[in-house]
Order: sequence, then C-alpha cells, then structure tokens
Amino acid sequence: MSDYQHEVEELERTSATAARLFDIRRIIGGLFVVYGVIVGIAGLTASDADLKKAQGININLWTGLGMLALGLFFLIWLKLRPTAPPAVEVPAAGSGD
Repeated sequence: MSDYQHEVEELERTSATAARLFDIRRIIGGLFVVYGVIVGIAGLTASDADLKKAQGININLWTGLGMLALGLFFLIWLKLRPTAPPAVEVPAAGSGD
C-alpha cells in the first residue's frame, strides 16, 4: 500500500470520528438530559407554596421528566442511526494528479 493511500485512509478515519463527535443530536441530547435532571430535582424538592402557585401541579417535575425523555430520545436516536462518514473521492492510480 502506498503512502498516499495510507494517508487517505487515516484522514477518512479522522473525518468520520470528527463527524460523529460533533453530531448535533449528541449536544442537544446531552443538554436536555442534564437540564432535565436539574429541573426534575427542583421539582422533587418543591415546597407547598410552589405547588400552590402552580395550582397544585408540580410543573418542575413534569417539565424535568419531559426534558429528560427528550434528551434520552436524541441519544438513543444517535446510537441507533449514527452519522455516516463523508465519502472521499480517491483518484485513480494512473491519473497522474
């Protein structure tokens, strides 16, 4: 295998890793999971005065659970349908480019 082909394969692996690392689903899912846990904890520790303000509905708990579910959805989606690496055009061996 020539040095050129070896270098192209290395760049393809690096590009595929970078594409998976910066997938927007990972960022959105991670943030929703973190914020969902924080808001959910706030809902678990809500006082009676907080519940009275929200007409008896623990809005922080429900919002936190919804955010957590959405974040987990994004992360599961990322796991089940990973990003395809970008295709790289390799010139023919005899083209002289």
